Amino acid sequence: MARTLARRGASLATLVIATLVIPACHSGPRSSAGTPRMWPTLDPVPVTKKLAMHVDYGVWIPMRDGTRLSADVYRPDAPGEFPVILSRTPYNKAGASGSSIDRYRSYVERGYIVVLQDVRGRGDSEGEFRPFLQEGDDGFDSVEWCGTQSWSSGKVGMIGGSYGGYVQWAAAVRRPPHLAAIVPTVACPDPFVDGLINGPTGLPSPICVSWYFYTSGKLNQQSHAVEWASVFAHLPIIDLDDRAGRPMPIWDEFVTNSRLGPYWEPARYQHMLDRVTVPSLSVSGWYDDEQISTITNFAGVTGRGNPSPNGAHHAMLMGPWPHNANSGTKVGEIEFGPTAKIDMDAYVLRWFDRWLKGIDNKVEDEPAVRHFVMGDNQWRDASSWPIPGTIQTPYYFRSNGSANSRSGDGVLSPVPPGTTEPFDEYVYDPTDATPFLTDPMFSQVGGPDDYSAIEERSDMLVFTTPALRESIQICGPIEARIWASSDALDTDFMVRLTDVHPSGFSQRLCDGVVRARFRNGMESPSLIEPGRIYEYEIDVWTTCQTFLPGHSIRVEVMSASFPQWDRNPNTGSELGTTTEMRSARQAVYHDAAHPSRILLPVVPR
Repeated sequence: MARTLARRGASLATLVIATLVIPACHSGPRSSAGTPRMWPTLDPVPVTKKLAMHVDYGVWIPMRDGTRLSADVYRPDAPGEFPVILSRTPYNKAGASGSSIDRYRSYVERGYIVVLQDVRGRGDSEGEFRPFLQEGDDGFDSVEWCGTQSWSSGKVGMIGGSYGGYVQWAAAVRRPPHLAAIVPTVACPDPFVDGLINGPTGLPSPICVSWYFYTSGKLNQQSHAVEWASVFAHLPIIDLDDRAGRPMPIWDEFVTNSRLGPYWEPARYQHMLDRVTVPSLSVSGWYDDEQISTITNFAGVTGRGNPSPNGAHHAMLMGPWPHNANSGTKVGEIEFGPTAKIDMDAYVLRWFDRWLKGIDNKVEDEPAVRHFVMGDNQWRDASSWPIPGTIQTPYYFRSNGSANSRSGDGVLSPVPPGTTEPFDEYVYDPTDATPFLTDPMFSQVGGPDDYSAIEERSDMLVFTTPALRESIQICGPIEARIWASSDALDTDFMVRLTDVHPSGFSQRLCDGVVRARFRNGMESPSLIEPGRIYEYEIDVWTTCQTFLPGHSIRVEVMSASFPQWDRNPNTGSELGTTTEMRSARQAVYHDAAHPSRILLPVVPR
């Protein structure tokens, strides 16, 4: 989601339209072989004349159904045709600050037109705002309008973050003829992925009701007066909007549609990524609460190689950043060093110079993936993703049956368990759910927080390696496979990976969840048989971390991470509409027949 309400509203729509700083060079990235690599200069062709800016406010852009969307057009005050950079935002284009205007001017001075548009039903635009369900066709129509104006060169690029990244993909899979390149930053994914729409539990994250509140109506809503913690804890979930004091029909719709089906088709795009025919530069961070979308999208468009069969080149940039990508060198209590913040302006403008202006600056010859390795705090390059040469290495859950809390006997080991190793048990009580550390609203969902205090709870199993003698670097997708039973008809299992510092600080890296009824997919829910042992595969998302000597690798297993995900009531009842809850006794098995483990993508030393 975003950083603060003001930042999400004002800056994310134009996240990478930032003040131009043109460096000569900039140390930071290193190649996969470890040799220093310089960030590229902004432009091999110096800008000899800066163009003055003219602004047309409130320009109407017609959609195919007759609805008109409002846009402000920032363009050079000079004759001629120029490439267009389109930003579509739900956060009110009229709220652009003075610094934002300076940013638009920097693009215009460089010979671009910037079109900043309110999406349907928001700001000055006509129609009803139905988040995600309307952006594909509207994005197509908006691109084509930009590409056919008298001042347009016919080349249109798209830019923006979060929802502004989502709208780019929704348009790109529909192939508007004048679209030439996209730069989606921290883009939102399809439904049933991260919880902003609906997550892997079948419901939107309770935190997300604060985002729907903020974007309800034409203007951004004041939401700081709401006691969000009490809203998130309210039941039934379908009434969270009413509890917040602002009934929102779209919230009820999303909660009601808790399984994948025809309702969600207008909001989906990730199953159509092979239709993208234009170059894409995807940007995200390891602590972006929607990072899984960026990684999935890059994999989708490069699945048949890079460039793809249609000749389009794709690149991905992953930093040590939260949802507000490239906002600084520190997230929470973790400092990532002086190279953690880069000249994003230079990076993005070189991309547009190549694909919108045809400047031969060789961006397509550069490594397709640039990623920051936390712990080492270094930039590295790779030709593809996942990084070639990584080894999926199992680390097994081991204990003598008392892995409850970090004071228990749980061990994370590369050695498989024995034949008769005992299982571990805990009781998950949804009325006292295991907490997730986060900001009180959608401003930032989690970060590199210290979970050592939460790991004292008995409703959590904790498995930890001994302190490392040598560093271990992991970089890529992480999967957990656990064997578990429950005395409930439906329940949840969560897995979290942390880096335990010598001080005891247990730094969250990434986590994931499976809802038992959706163990076979979101299309075909089925309840479980109490007492029966099932194998659950849990997507723990992705990270890139070097565990340094003296540190330990830790895995937490629990059945709640609230309010990151809604609490499973353990009753098997219809999702989102129940107020009844019961405790569930959970068992996690780790013997030869049931080798519960986490798979870590280890980078060879």
